[in-house]
Amino acid sequence: MMIKTPAFWSHRGTTAIALLPLTLLWRAGGALKQATARPYKSAIPVVCVGNLTAGGTGKTPLVGWLADRMSERGWRPAILTRGYGGSATGPLWVDPAAHDAGLCGDEPLMLADGRAVMVARDRAAGARAIASSRTHDVIIMDDGMQNPTLQRTLTIGVFDGGSGIGNGWLIPAGPLRTPFASGLDQLDIAVINGGDETALRTRIASKLPVFDAALRPEASIIEALADTPLLAFAGIARPARFFAGIEALGGQIAKKLSFADHHPYSQQDLAQIQEDAQRHGAEMITTQKDWMRLPADWRARIAMLPVSVDMDEETGFLDAVAARLAAAGHGNPADG
Repeated sequence: MMIKTPAFWSHRGTTAIALLPLTLLWRAGGALKQATARPYKSAIPVVCVGNLTAGGTGKTPLVGWLADRMSERGWRPAILTRGYGGSATGPLWVDPAAHDAGLCGDEPLMLADGRAVMVARDRAAGARAIASSRTHDVIIMDDGMQNPTLQRTLTIGVFDGGSGIGNGWLIPAGPLRTPFASGLDQLDIAVINGGDETALRTRIASKLPVFDAALRPEASIIEALADTPLLAFAGIARPARFFAGIEALGGQIAKKLSFADHHPYSQQDLAQIQEDAQRHGAEMITTQKDWMRLPADWRARIAMLPVSVDMDEETGFLDAVAARLAAAGHGNPADG
């Protein structure tokens, strides 16, 4: 079921307190899954880009960015993803010309723009398929920190700078998928996406390297619509971040519509969105991830706002990734 990020996850109020007993079940389930797992060790290194919390942290754009930067450094990466929201179980190489979000999910389709992307609900099977192709020498796994079926060579944890770890409690009382301290122990590198509004860096920096990043919306899209009222809609974990990005670029939002993460837009949904836009004399605009889920006949009517990753210390971050891979016996293939 696709839900919106609960507002009570940000503080320790009565709703969160009432749900605290259920966190014991979540912790027990996670511990059992870890204890009974027999992780598969891939023939090629696995770089996991994950998060300790539920909800959006900007992890998927970072996966695409990292694949591009590693390619520039001589690696031949393939992205491995579960394909949430799609019907395919895989292993399946994503082909944007032949596949849609209903089959492979919105994020894999977005990532597959010029990149090799494998959808596999069984992560070990996906890793075996990638390695057996003999055309790739590193796997970048989108999410999967809590999936113990595939051994990770390097784990990068991504945090949202605005929300941090919320109230610091486990699901369902809070956003944490795993206890914070033990979750940090699983990480090699941390990335804080957006301004660090919860002083998260001070809690992490003594344990592992921390890098700052930001998602930058494509300014030219908003500039082209500068004099036009906008109806902005998004079905992502944190729609407010999308709306704020538009407004930061000077976009004039006449109406905001928020849907659950990965929301599958029906014809009725889209007809209502279009009606609202006409009522406000507005142009419709959405995220790239949402745009991937739109029926083909609607894409021409709705503007799409892509984002790019801006890493503050790009060279230092990539060097840290390379150093940890080298320490695990996987040197850069471009070095010989």
